[in-house]
Amino acid sequence: MTTIPVTTAAKSYAVNIETGLLVRVGTELAKVWSPRQVAIVTDTNVGPLYAQQVRERLTAAGFRVTVLTVPAGESSKSWAQVMRLIDALSAAQLTRSDGVLALGGGVVGDLAGFVAAIYLRGIAFAQVPTSLLAQVDSSVGGKTAIDLPTGKNLVGSFYQPDVVLIDPQTLTTLPPRMLVEGYGEILKCAALVGSDFWALVQTVAQPADILAQAAPLIRHSIAFKARVVMADEKEGGQRQLLNFGHTIGHAVELWGRGRYMHGEAVAIGLVQVARLFAAQGLMPAELTNQLRERLMAVGLPVEFPVDLTTTDLLAAMHHDKKIHDQALTWVYLTAIGQPAMHAVPLANLATWIAPVTAK
Repeated sequence: MTTIPVTTAAKSYAVNIETGLLVRVGTELAKVWSPRQVAIVTDTNVGPLYAQQVRERLTAAGFRVTVLTVPAGESSKSWAQVMRLIDALSAAQLTRSDGVLALGGGVVGDLAGFVAAIYLRGIAFAQVPTSLLAQVDSSVGGKTAIDLPTGKNLVGSFYQPDVVLIDPQTLTTLPPRMLVEGYGEILKCAALVGSDFWALVQTVAQPADILAQAAPLIRHSIAFKARVVMADEKEGGQRQLLNFGHTIGHAVELWGRGRYMHGEAVAIGLVQVARLFAAQGLMPAELTNQLRERLMAVGLPVEFPVDLTTTDLLAAMHHDKKIHDQALTWVYLTAIGQPAMHAVPLANLATWIAPVTAK
């Protein structure tokens, strides 16, 4: 088993990665939590696959288990689902000594983590991510959130889990599109890190290679994210680098209203921001082609059907979480492994973006 430690001002915890780890989820959780009541939060896709198995393993380890299921999809990151889950926790009489376990992808992790953060002013929380996107990104770092009509993740908190248990074997049950989607976040991290990580993604020439290389891809991604989170838990500085491709990506997600999955939108955002900064003379033009080729190799989208200055896209960017002092901070690359940040005043945003038209 590979263990990556994460230590922040709020908490220290381990991210454990091992194929077949789900079979030992009860004993692994018992190393962190004393016997207690646990609410498993899952969704309509993951629940039928794994909820009963996890319930049985936790029960065998001495936990009392309730399973709560939400509809699969981004729409569950809503106030309505938050209230439904909180009502269910209250009805089950969970106390401050009990815990919430997120079993699913990024939506489940974000939603369950937010509920754990605010129920009784905070109860124990653990992550068992089952999608590639959640395993390499959202399960680590403590970001929890729900969406608003004006943008993604606009209501939430930083709330670190007590443990993250990752079993790459769960990826074998993912639909191909969801497996490939997670690779968008992996490539983002590899481009930010460079070195051996960038060399590793060069070996991924088709979707099947993602599954074959899942363990090292996950390990590299989490090791990088853990370093960034430990240096900047609450996104005051270096952690903003993890938003490479997300300024446009989140706007694309909002504009698409379900047409694009998160990793797909990030893939589009990576290429479009590279084009944008190349047009501004701040990023070498060849980097755009490098990112584009690596994303297209696994079938991720890289183009967007409307102009980036479309009203809805600009409105979404004006609600971006990286806005400080009326300026939006963009992340770009001066070279693979050499990220940088550039602030653009909101008043100049449309003009600054105008030289690039998405194809």
